[in-house]
Amino acid sequence: MTLDDIDDIELLRKAALLLQEDNKKLMRLLAKLKKELHALKGGDPEQLKLQVADLEQQLAKRNHLLFGDKSEKRGRSEKSSGERPAQTGHGPRAQALLPEVEQIHVLDEADKVCTKCGGQLDAWEGQFEESEEVDVVELKYVLKKHRRQKYRCGCGACIETAPGPIKLFPGARYSVGFAINVAIAKYADHLPLERQVKMAARHGLDVDSQTLWDQINALAKVLGPTYTALCAYVLSQPVIGADETTWRLMGAKGKKSGGDAKKWQVWTAAAPDAVCYQIQDSRSTEAARNLLGDYAGTVVCDDYSAYKSLRKRGGKYQIAHCWAHVRRKFLEAEAEHPRECGEVLNLIGQLYEIERRAATEPPELRAHLRAAESRAVVKNIEKWALGVEALPGSGLRKAVEYMGGMWDGGLLRFLDDPNVPLDNNGAERCLRGVVVGRKNHYGSRSLRGTEVASLLYSLIESAKLAGVGPHTYLRAATNAALRDGSVLLPHELV
Repeated sequence: MTLDDIDDIELLRKAALLLQEDNKKLMRLLAKLKKELHALKGGDPEQLKLQVADLEQQLAKRNHLLFGDKSEKRGRSEKSSGERPAQTGHGPRAQALLPEVEQIHVLDEADKVCTKCGGQLDAWEGQFEESEEVDVVELKYVLKKHRRQKYRCGCGACIETAPGPIKLFPGARYSVGFAINVAIAKYADHLPLERQVKMAARHGLDVDSQTLWDQINALAKVLGPTYTALCAYVLSQPVIGADETTWRLMGAKGKKSGGDAKKWQVWTAAAPDAVCYQIQDSRSTEAARNLLGDYAGTVVCDDYSAYKSLRKRGGKYQIAHCWAHVRRKFLEAEAEHPRECGEVLNLIGQLYEIERRAATEPPELRAHLRAAESRAVVKNIEKWALGVEALPGSGLRKAVEYMGGMWDGGLLRFLDDPNVPLDNNGAERCLRGVVVGRKNHYGSRSLRGTEVASLLYSLIESAKLAGVGPHTYLRAATNAALRDGSVLLPHELV
């Protein structure tokens, strides 16, 4: 119901009074925010500016309701002025995935009295003031008492017992769901086990970090074949991205770090819908061989020597180099050489614009676009590189040499294969969760810890890539493994 739908003069008067009262509140809040904005020193005042603009809009709308003429003519669009509308980013978000719970609020009997005449207030049928509130159901641990019924035959020769819940191992005190929650908290939400212990204590559960480790270790043992199958699936794809980042094995002395933690490496092989991690003790060619094995497709990577070295030693794959790394080199040199770097960065930007248009197209059309447009841009980049003048040792010279070193190798591979991406950003994005986890819990405490981390990061991040909730996937994969030893991969749930 709107003001236009009400014919009763008294109701209209009351509605106007309510709007005027709301206006007064908004005016007071607006004045307060403007005062704070004026007094703000240091920091960024943009947040207050956005709130002030939002309140001014609300006031304008309320004033139009109260004093504006009754007209269906729309006001001038903000977009028509040629200026972009302010993007506050702080409005309510749609929560389509949340279950809805309706709660009706009513007056107490003592309050159902008219403040004017003392008469009885009756419910106005169908009229509610509605609002939304996002709430949280507090985490709760429970101690389940399982009583398995026994059965016997009168002959005395047969006794049967009802089956109990599926467990990770015989006699396990903690449920499969409990172990999955611990794994998700550590490898998806990056919470160290010690922090989880403190959180559990606040909810009444007395548990130590060793017990939590035992649960995820048992979970990893059950899901071992699933991890093996997942990595095999990744290496069956025609194009994968490869990358690596550091990882610490605490308590293992190594010359690399000079302390009580040795720098290991998280090696990554990433397909569009799955990723496999291996935590190894080096960045050597042998470590690359452990990751890639007999892979015979195309590996998209940076210019790290291990990938080239392995290929020279019998690797069956082709290498496609990453244009994002090339672009970064010129960005680093741009401050000293703005004109020259600006020229090549604009050309590289044209390649990315073509890729943006081709991203949702089938491979055949993507190949056509690259042949018709990208190849010409690449020729212009080559022409620029051959003609640019740069002093030896300068940042510009280093960037040009970096690009030139890959020119006849894998930098142009994308022109011949529409399935090869322009860069290796996909594999780099897959390492973000690992990097955050490394920052929060510093690595692993044992060799087995590196194996468990490799496995659970692989399964959780692959679920995300496939568009499946990590908790949903781990529950389904664990149930399948415990039920009959079968393997369930994330993309199979889509």
